[in-house]
Amino acid sequence: MLGLLLAPALLWLLALIILPHLDLALLSFRERSAPGVYQPSLAQYGTFFSEPLYWQVFVRTALLSAVATALTLLVAFPIAWVITKVARGRASSILFIVCLIPFWVSETVRALGWLILLRESGVLPALLVKLGLTAMPVELLYHDATILVGLVYTSLLFMVVPLVSSLESLDDSLVEAAYDLGASGPAILRHIVIPHAVPGITAGCIVVFMLTLGNYLTPNLLGGKNSQWFTELIYTQFIVRFNWEQGAAFGFLLLALSTAMIAIGLRLSGQRFVDVMRRA
Repeated sequence: MLGLLLAPALLWLLALIILPHLDLALLSFRERSAPGVYQPSLAQYGTFFSEPLYWQVFVRTALLSAVATALTLLVAFPIAWVITKVARGRASSILFIVCLIPFWVSETVRALGWLILLRESGVLPALLVKLGLTAMPVELLYHDATILVGLVYTSLLFMVVPLVSSLESLDDSLVEAAYDLGASGPAILRHIVIPHAVPGITAGCIVVFMLTLGNYLTPNLLGGKNSQWFTELIYTQFIVRFNWEQGAAFGFLLLALSTAMIAIGLRLSGQRFVDVMRRA
């Protein structure tokens, strides 16, 4: 009976995750020697390490994804704290729904909204001119800061949810007792709140990092063609150049980076992957 209940999920994993990844693995470890003729090769991975543009974009994507994850945590933690410990009753539910509302529309619509706000003829540059802060409208798009803003915005909910889950179980009496014993706010945050929220922080960081690392739409729209995001290189190899072997190799390198960062995060936090995903 248990096997019958698990069969749909196992078939889904096999058909949509395991088999496509195996096919990509076979593609990444072969090289075209003649039209329609292929042979096993590591040339695709050699191309990545021999071409500075590829690994520099790879490193840039990893660093900006890590920065976006950290910024998302800094923004989401106060929000989660207000929802769980400051707001009470219906107010807490309303605040949580407010966080959900932007995610009721597609990522494309949300990214285009940032275009309307930040482009040279958009709302924010015009407002800066009216306030006298700039003499003429400035182009706020196509910068790393703009990409980070978009990534934080699109990933915020995936950090808030696990943090809310962790902070809800924090006993208020622990914080009150610490205040009564003379502990300062930063000390309580460092010694009580953050250690208790570590599972939620780990889960949120893992999910947000994976989402930002593999994001294609937001960096491409807000950063333009020169966004230098690694997913854009993967898209170019698959769709523009029809070099599926190279695109598959790039995809596996991105998967390896994501897996390594998850392993490091779990090791540093002392969490198990299964427990973390329950909070995600």
